Amino acid sequence: MSLELFDYQPITEREPIAWPNGARLAFYVGLNIEHFHVDKPSTSIWASTNTLVPDALNYGWRDYGLRVGIWRVIDILDRHGIRASALLNSEVARHYPQVIEAGRARDWAWLVHGQTNSRLHANLGEDEEREILTDAVTTIEKATGQRPKGWMGPGLTETFDTPRLLAELGLSYVLDWTNDDQPYRLNVPGMLSVPYTVEVNDLLMFITRGFTGPEVLQIVKDQFDQLYADSATGGRVMALPLHPFVIGQPFRARYLDEALAYIASHDDVWLTTSDEIAEHYARTTA
Repeated sequence: MSLELFDYQPITEREPIAWPNGARLAFYVGLNIEHFHVDKPSTSIWASTNTLVPDALNYGWRDYGLRVGIWRVIDILDRHGIRASALLNSEVARHYPQVIEAGRARDWAWLVHGQTNSRLHANLGEDEEREILTDAVTTIEKATGQRPKGWMGPGLTETFDTPRLLAELGLSYVLDWTNDDQPYRLNVPGMLSVPYTVEVNDLLMFITRGFTGPEVLQIVKDQFDQLYADSATGGRVMALPLHPFVIGQPFRARYLDEALAYIASHDDVWLTTSDEIAEHYARTTA
């Protein structure tokens, strides 16, 4: 099977991208705001208990994120003038309204992140998927006052129909295909792919790979420095995916603060949202 969603175009053969106000690099924070079901296994820090019901160890670890961790992260984002691109499970709207209100007060961008991270967005028939996507989009629109423009699937999962169905609902971009440092057009009319990353992602760095705070800080700086250097020949995008139950832990939060201070200290960096990146790219490129 060949993938027909997008074409191959090496970055060396593209017209340069120009970001607003002469910025070299567009930077956004993808803040994963997720609801998990207590009776289903999901993201775990300790695999030995993740099939138990209830799994107090892993559920509690995840639940820390929206009870405590996200408020620490919000303070840090505010300190550096960064608006989150909120990757939102639609079920969050019902369970954690205070988080929605905090994001609305800060004019966050709201992306659809499925209904819950306890269910991957895969193996769905077209009618079932259309129903799920419609429910998620309308739920988020009602809760936030904004109709979402972007999508990232739970666990970065899609079906072959997802981009087309999202386009039918008025969305314009996805983050799931982490294969570029620039936005590009999909072979679905009106749909883009915007860069995201699984490498420089707090969940993968801290939990899967076991990196320490100082190691993660250096990785984020190295990622930024290389993309900043690359941007001499055309604009690039740097995404920083965060999970409040990971980066929001007390002993890790300072490293996010230091990383954002480093990035924000550069004058020609556009501190923005994935919505604004997608809109600017769609409007200014052929």
